[in-house]
Amino acid sequence: MTTESTAPAYVRRLGIWDAASIVIGGVIGAGIFRTPATVAERTSGGWQVLLLWAIGGLLTLAGVLCYAELGARRPQAGGTYVYLREAFGKLPAFLFGWTMALINYPGSVAAVATTFADYFCAALGFPDGFVKPVAVGAIGFIVGINLFGIRAGALMQNLFTVLKLAAIMLLVVVGLVLARGHLGTALAIDQVHPVAPGAFLGALLPVLFSYGGFHYLNDLAGEVRDPQRTLPRALGLGMAGVVGSYLLVNFAYLAGLGHAGLAASQAPAADLMRALLGERGATLMALGIACSTFGYCAIAIAGGARVLQTMGKDGMFFSAVGRLDPVSRAPQVALATLGAWAIVLTLSGSFGQLLDYTTVGEWLAHAFGIATLFWYRRYLAEEPSPYRVPFYPWLPMLFVATVLGVIIATSIHAPRDAGMSLLIIALGVPAFYGWRWLERQSA
Repeated sequence: MTTESTAPAYVRRLGIWDAASIVIGGVIGAGIFRTPATVAERTSGGWQVLLLWAIGGLLTLAGVLCYAELGARRPQAGGTYVYLREAFGKLPAFLFGWTMALINYPGSVAAVATTFADYFCAALGFPDGFVKPVAVGAIGFIVGINLFGIRAGALMQNLFTVLKLAAIMLLVVVGLVLARGHLGTALAIDQVHPVAPGAFLGALLPVLFSYGGFHYLNDLAGEVRDPQRTLPRALGLGMAGVVGSYLLVNFAYLAGLGHAGLAASQAPAADLMRALLGERGATLMALGIACSTFGYCAIAIAGGARVLQTMGKDGMFFSAVGRLDPVSRAPQVALATLGAWAIVLTLSGSFGQLLDYTTVGEWLAHAFGIATLFWYRRYLAEEPSPYRVPFYPWLPMLFVATVLGVIIATSIHAPRDAGMSLLIIALGVPAFYGWRWLERQSA
């Protein structure tokens, strides 16, 4: 019988490029190809658009630096779940897993896999009836590759990260070509599209959402080589690449479409490509967005499965989910469980509302995850840490305050969704104690 000491463990196979690729792929999904239009609607000039994306990037970098220290302190699979369990106990950790690994992660996979299928089918001329089968097939394919271990998953992820960066660079080149001779207009005030000053801060909300996803690397920290050095470097390198890409793409949108054109666009990436290359350009961009969304799904499935596996190993979920395959060292049962649930959500079409209902929970998880840093600094002050977040405690406080601001803004904008999100978290409390009772009965 396999004992705890002889049970298979994760193998550290991810290098710095693999890790940075996970950061880039986890953040860049479909948002940058759509969200800039929303940001432009809520601003009155190109310089404001770029300023918001820069502010959002700097705020997110503050969170990334905090996660870098947390990852260096606890380079284990499970990420935020592990930090919450150690700092605040099993109940907060379970509530995180309940909300994220069982609801938000599979809901995100279902939503983004459907987006992938939409663009993929549009690019290849498939009818709408193919969208759900293609989305299900994509989820099944990603799960199948990851069953062979993190190395196979990383190779796939690296490929799709390169493809999504290529799509972004193509957008930048097209925008600059279209703007020849009038690049200065990209930053001009839009006289036709005035916006109230208060709307400027409201425009920061979609920017911050587009920067989310950097935490996935911490979920996979148990498979990163030399994690105390690699995690901080990969998080910083990957996020710097994201911020640079976002600023360049937004400048390209503004240069090629103008602020008014960007604000009026329903699909700015496709409109920009269509302006220079016609429908072939729009089709090419649809394939680029398909690659970007597929890569995000791969990371969300891999990261979410590690959280589920850690919960199972802790006795907070079915014990079978906590096992690793002795050959591939992959959490195969957790991968299959997460993939199957994401497929159910995809086929039911209920993922959109589910994601709306867990948005506040996701941001609360970020806030409490960063807050564990204060616990580590106070109660484990003598513990050596190869990386420490600079400007402590100001950077963690800035990030937590920003997240709380996002939660308040979301609650004001969508009180019903915020209420449902809190209700879902609250339902995790009786689920936790019910699970503990069942565990005692079966012992």
